[in-house]
Amino acid sequence: MARIADLLGAGRTFSFEFFPPKNDQEQATLVRTLRELEPLAPSFVSVTYRGGRESRQRTYDLVTGMLRTTTLNPMAHLICVAHTRLELAEILVDYRKAGIENLLALGGDPPKDPNAAEGELAHALELVDLARAIGGFSLGVAAHPVGHPRSPDLATDRRHLAEKLLAADFAITQFFFRAEEYFGLVEDLRRLGVDKPVIPGIMPVTSLSSVPRMATMGAAVPPEWVERLEAAAPDAEAVRRAGIELASELCDRLLGEGVPGMHFYTLNTSTATREIYANLGLSARG
Repeated sequence: MARIADLLGAGRTFSFEFFPPKNDQEQATLVRTLRELEPLAPSFVSVTYRGGRESRQRTYDLVTGMLRTTTLNPMAHLICVAHTRLELAEILVDYRKAGIENLLALGGDPPKDPNAAEGELAHALELVDLARAIGGFSLGVAAHPVGHPRSPDLATDRRHLAEKLLAADFAITQFFFRAEEYFGLVEDLRRLGVDKPVIPGIMPVTSLSSVPRMATMGAAVPPEWVERLEAAAPDAEAVRRAGIELASELCDRLLGEGVPGMHFYTLNTSTATREIYANLGLSARG
């Protein structure tokens, strides 16, 4: 298993993100997607985690299964919410025993269940510190180019990000749609004295129905993207192709400016990622 910090030190990384399946149908879809994306030889893949014992087990099973049965290099997500410090320590120890070295430390969204415990750790930085104490992990944190939704302002968000990134090895951004938002984030961090790798996260918009949902997920689709997508309507396939073209153009700009890597949010399907790879000439990447 390769540590992500070492991979970033050696050159640009390409990575994919998946979520654990909840049923047999989702499992079959994910297995097919993994088979289709594995030949692209990603530097690493990440597996999300929503909290709670059931989600905890699904994430653990998927990450350790990838390690045992594929050539993929997995990274587990872990959140602070609804966990005691002891529970988080146990999860971290279990991952190390299983051979997992890569971890994305997240604060997590507030639990929807009003009866759920709030958790003893409030911020991702505390989870990074706990993982450092246990040892053996290459640690990433999340970054938000337009600011975290719960931050009071962008300046405060940047200071908090700089603090946790100083303790971690790298960051992966929430998806965004304008290259300037990413470059502004990186420049703000540099002014704060932080120059660790920040990997841009890419989410293609392949349908008009997904546009409102993107805003609730963390980043609004800008008007110029919506205009391109609407121009292709009502042909759903034409809209999908326009979305792939837009994402490919964004990736091309980022790669041209020397970003340390690219992280693709796959939503557990492979088609969009494979098409963007082909557009960028990455399919034959060694």
